[in-house]
Amino acid sequence: MTAVPDERVLVTALADAADPDVFGGKAVQLGEAIRGGLPVPDGFALSPGLVEAVARGGDAAVDVLERAIHGLGLTAVRSSALDEDSSGASFAGAHLSVLAVAGLEATVAAVRAVHASGQQSGARSYRARLGLDLTARMAVVVQHLVEADTAGVLFTRNPVTGADERVVEATWGLGEAVVSGLVTPDSYRISRGGRPLERIPGDKDLAIRRTSRADGGTEEVPVAAELAGVLCLGDAELAALDALATRCDDVYGSTDHDIEFAFHGGELFLLQRRPITGV
Repeated sequence: MTAVPDERVLVTALADAADPDVFGGKAVQLGEAIRGGLPVPDGFALSPGLVEAVARGGDAAVDVLERAIHGLGLTAVRSSALDEDSSGASFAGAHLSVLAVAGLEATVAAVRAVHASGQQSGARSYRARLGLDLTARMAVVVQHLVEADTAGVLFTRNPVTGADERVVEATWGLGEAVVSGLVTPDSYRISRGGRPLERIPGDKDLAIRRTSRADGGTEEVPVAAELAGVLCLGDAELAALDALATRCDDVYGSTDHDIEFAFHGGELFLLQRRPITGV
């Protein structure tokens, strides 16, 4: 763990993130996943003190950030506020994620944007509704970006009916297309144990993919007409998701998981995990 002069201005490898009061729920749950042997992309976590120092333009903080991103390549910069991804508050979609970030300048800009998202009206309204402090203490997760062939979300309990089954929504490219509502994703229901119960093709006419720019970034690209309505996950991928959910049961001591995932070259990655909540 590396520190710059201010107290609790810290950066740590995700594998070592263990204190939600320092690095937030998202980082700590990813740390648990890594320590449990789950397939999580490499990365690190920044404490709110360091995030605030980067937002203010502090040279020492930026130097720490530069050392931390060395060797990570293209990254995803995600919020990990200290009360985010808890059992009572998911903050799903309330804070910003910046994908396909390349280089120090773009990383600094992404951290500042994520920090600022904690004070946007939607996030503040969510906090007010839950009776939380309106000022977000914004930690940040920076991870190697998985350039997904397919991606999406997995619920280990049906979020509508409460049934004990896996519910999956997936699309081509980066999963932000599902999270942001850009497409109607494929929808799957599978039993605990991996037996497919239902498969409904979506309308996936667009995909989010990285750009070819040196500083990274993403763009919406058309999906070939013959693929837009074709199911993007087969039996092997559904079985892999069921197995991942079962491994999460062991790691987290719970059977309720809201998981973001990505497949690249046939390999499955866990991008983030939170408890299933009603809000």
